[in-house]
Amino acid sequence: MNNAETQMRFNTKVIHAGIEPDPSTGAIMTPIFQTSTYVQDAPGQHKGYAYARSQNPTRAALEANLTALENGVGAVCYSSGLAAMDAILRMLNPGDEVVATNDLYGGSYRLMTKLFSKYGIKMVFVDLSEAGNIIAHITNKTKLVWLETPTNPMLNIVDIEAICSIANEKGIWSCVDNTFASPYLQNPLDLGATMVMHSATKYLGGHSDVIHGCVITSDKGIHEELKFIQNAAGAVPGPQDCFLILRGIKTLHIRVERACQNAESIARFLKSHDKVSKVYWPGFEDHPNHEIAKKQMKHFGGMVSFDLVENNIKAANKVLSNTHYFSLAESLGGVESLIGHPATMTHASIPKEERLKVGLTDSLIRLSVGIEDISDLKSDLDTALNAI
Repeated sequence: MNNAETQMRFNTKVIHAGIEPDPSTGAIMTPIFQTSTYVQDAPGQHKGYAYARSQNPTRAALEANLTALENGVGAVCYSSGLAAMDAILRMLNPGDEVVATNDLYGGSYRLMTKLFSKYGIKMVFVDLSEAGNIIAHITNKTKLVWLETPTNPMLNIVDIEAICSIANEKGIWSCVDNTFASPYLQNPLDLGATMVMHSATKYLGGHSDVIHGCVITSDKGIHEELKFIQNAAGAVPGPQDCFLILRGIKTLHIRVERACQNAESIARFLKSHDKVSKVYWPGFEDHPNHEIAKKQMKHFGGMVSFDLVENNIKAANKVLSNTHYFSLAESLGGVESLIGHPATMTHASIPKEERLKVGLTDSLIRLSVGIEDISDLKSDLDTALNAI
């Protein structure tokens, strides 16, 4: 980041950081450089771009913007959030160990246990709701601490600063999957994390029209290694995808602000509903780590999960099949509200006994609260709940 970008406030960064008008035309929007290669004046003599897997101006603008949003030294973009996570895990070697929060997105769990475990990398899943829990699981082989906060789908809160401090003292990398919060709500690098990762498909893009992932780091050496992996492994996003993420970021602050307001109203509505047994939302004062959420987040996020009094899939299906404005679909973070059933959708890859350990029941329903009118959203949920 240059000096001007470090002085920008967040709402200005989303629109201006890393973005310059196109020098050839003055176009205010970053052009979509839809090309696979670039003409050279002589071998090795070019304008900084040789082949589009290695470099693309649209992608470069997005990476500069993301670097500023997360206050890092560099960002690297990938074709999906899991491709970004894959690149991080590729920096490890056989025999290395990863300590991860046990309440984890199903795709992350699958990548760790089904792919990287077979290469001799040990995955250790720990309840990290108390930061001190990590100490007993760190060995001289621990290379990486992997955090989600708020977690998916239980909305648990992990103390980023406390855990990253422990990791940093021992020379261990830490990465925070910041997808649920977005850079608008929290900046893990400022709290001591080595890396922050996003499924940019979600809040960064914000319009459910693109698959994308990114990693931002505070370490120049890691940034260079991630760039090498990006080029060597080739899981790069296309320029159209990068353009869509850039476009979405321009309204990130407005969208997430409204989603947080709506989510708070929805969470309080559900807590008083006679068909609901428990609501998971870190804004409640009785949430176990509410004070930590207040400390490290600007607001409490747009995600809400809840259990039904009738704790079974049949009851859950009645709710899931009777909403109108809450669309039944995987994913989250778009302008539209989504409803999902983690046990059979986003977390189906996690064995039942493992998901039950963290409270992911058969009736658990996860909401990604959008930016529609709140009265319509509450009425929609009330109708669906009363269908039980």
